[in-house]
Amino acid sequence: MEDIHQNLLPPPQPPPPSNTVVDFPPYFRCPISMELMQDPVTISTGVSFERANIEKWFFTYNKKTCPATMQTIVNFDITPNYTLKRLILSWKTKESSSSSSSSPSSSMKYDDVVADLLKNIESTPFKASSLKKLRLLMAMDDVAAVGAKPVFVRANGFDVLVGIITQVAICESADFANFEACEEALGVLSQFPFSKTEKPFELLSRPEAIKSMAIVLQRGSMEGRFYAMEMLQQISKKEYDWNSLTKHHIIDLFKSILELASDEIIKKASTIKTTNFSIITQCRYGTLFSSALELLIEIMESSKKSRLLSIEAGAVCVMIDLLPDSNRSKCEKILHILKLLSECAEGRSAMGEHIMGIATVTKKMSISNTATKIGMKILWLICNYHPSERVLEEMMGCGTVKKLLGILNGDGRSSTKEKAMKIMKLHGSFWRRFPCFPYEFRDYLKLINQ
Repeated sequence: MEDIHQNLLPPPQPPPPSNTVVDFPPYFRCPISMELMQDPVTISTGVSFERANIEKWFFTYNKKTCPATMQTIVNFDITPNYTLKRLILSWKTKESSSSSSSSPSSSMKYDDVVADLLKNIESTPFKASSLKKLRLLMAMDDVAAVGAKPVFVRANGFDVLVGIITQVAICESADFANFEACEEALGVLSQFPFSKTEKPFELLSRPEAIKSMAIVLQRGSMEGRFYAMEMLQQISKKEYDWNSLTKHHIIDLFKSILELASDEIIKKASTIKTTNFSIITQCRYGTLFSSALELLIEIMESSKKSRLLSIEAGAVCVMIDLLPDSNRSKCEKILHILKLLSECAEGRSAMGEHIMGIATVTKKMSISNTATKIGMKILWLICNYHPSERVLEEMMGCGTVKKLLGILNGDGRSSTKEKAMKIMKLHGSFWRRFPCFPYEFRDYLKLINQ
């Protein structure tokens, strides 16, 4: 037991109290030793450590977590952080040239760090490393007297970062370095909640920025997709006019969101649920999937035009394919999307033509009262406006008619029951001819048709 204690690294020490003089910027501090880093390296979680400390953590003590975030690690690659090392060396040079009696205010402040990072981002083709440091710096910023975020705003950081983001749309064959820089830039901007009247909204709501975020949703890493989704949701919640985009842009955006939603099936199927990492991965993709559904709803509710374009992008087929494996919350969102699409003639037609459309909706209606209500609205729209003989036969064969009769036989009155009765009045005489029509309901059918 004594040997075990001797082998453990000392836990990270809390930062010094506010009245203590800090000899170097906190951003240069190794999260393990809390000392100034000499050879900083970055691990897969994006956090930088002193090389000797993190190597000891991983390879001597066989730890499988990030010491700073406690995330489970599966990729133990260590990348030299040359930009941070240069910043530390620059700071040390300034310190050595100043007199020993200089005040603490002469130490490198947030102004210097942010300015140096933005300058480096603009001047070098290798932007991702500096952007990652900027993102981490924004995340650790607090309500200190001189914070990183106000400095970033004053230094026109929004213009610089949105310029990097739009490069992905302008140069669709952008290389990996540019694409990674775009993801990191989105990560920085995701830490700035903004209103409709503020500069980030103006810059990010431009068509080329929207297109770049759509590309990240389609081809990006999991982190990049999270950042892009967060930005698109922020824009959508500010009542953005999606009709201002060209038809090509909005269809590409829908395709990206739908492809991301479809990817959830693959990720869930390939996840091994017996490991901690796989559980974390499944939860994170579940969150991303729900966000994609919410964004679809927000865009589709904005106008009929957006619904028509989503149908053209294949939304009906994707939603029906996702519905069978969805839990209650996701099922209700998917049904809500299908209801919005069924309010268009093109959506009802696509629902009726899909080989599993009616059957899948009928089966998932039982998952909750909300699902029953939404599912009945979908059936009513199809039966009232798109009642082809093939669709009516399918409703008889897949159990939809039996479901309607069960609702009619329930207690009380409700809008759901009223819709079921209207459907039976419209098409009951057609279904009554089938031998499988429940005998006990034949007289009831005559009664409601009087």
